[in-house]
Amino acid sequence: MSFFLEKIKQLEERIGYHFKNRELLMRALTHTSYAFEKKDEIENYEVLEFLGDSVIGLIVSEKLIERFPKKSEGELSQIRAFLVSEPSLAKLARTVNLGSFILLGRGELKSGGKEKESILCDVFESLFGAIYLDSNFETAKTVFCNVFLSKMWEILENTKTYKDYKSYLQEITQRDFKTIPEYRVVKEEGPEHSKEFTVECIVNEIKTVSKGKSKKEAEQSAAEKMLEKLGIL
Repeated sequence: MSFFLEKIKQLEERIGYHFKNRELLMRALTHTSYAFEKKDEIENYEVLEFLGDSVIGLIVSEKLIERFPKKSEGELSQIRAFLVSEPSLAKLARTVNLGSFILLGRGELKSGGKEKESILCDVFESLFGAIYLDSNFETAKTVFCNVFLSKMWEILENTKTYKDYKSYLQEITQRDFKTIPEYRVVKEEGPEHSKEFTVECIVNEIKTVSKGKSKKEAEQSAAEKMLEKLGIL
């Protein structure tokens, strides 16, 4: 564990924040699978993730109002939902190679957990929950703005739409075709802890197929392909 303590100093350097209580940082990086293998001798990140979700949501809300003062509440909500979504936060996590610092159980490690969007998103949120508890909201905001804000704007500028792909597709198909998309899982492959799902999206006999590590991920990808096929994106 002393090696790990040395390693997380690298993470502190990357985010420009040094913890007063390093146990908070270790907890923020501890996946449930690792805590379980250690017979729950150490706490996992779930509670910090819950807190960090709110911290990041407030930071992003504040920055959106500053950047887009004339947008409506509804539009700001849609943009915020996109920016704090799993794929977006996972991209922010990768900018500091956060996956390399996560403590995972053996099974999760073998299945590529350090690169899973869901885990990267969770740990990114738990990191900000830990910073908040170790200091205060203003410090957490400073860390976010110094290290991640420019990347967040880049993600927003480069996206085809900030709307959730499934919701956007349903909105379009209801308006133009008076129907809603149908999603079907056509294949499940791999062991229980590392499944890959193949999902088909159908709109008026038009079909798209996509894969993902979860049904949700595969459905989102299939919806994106359908939007492209319909000429919306």
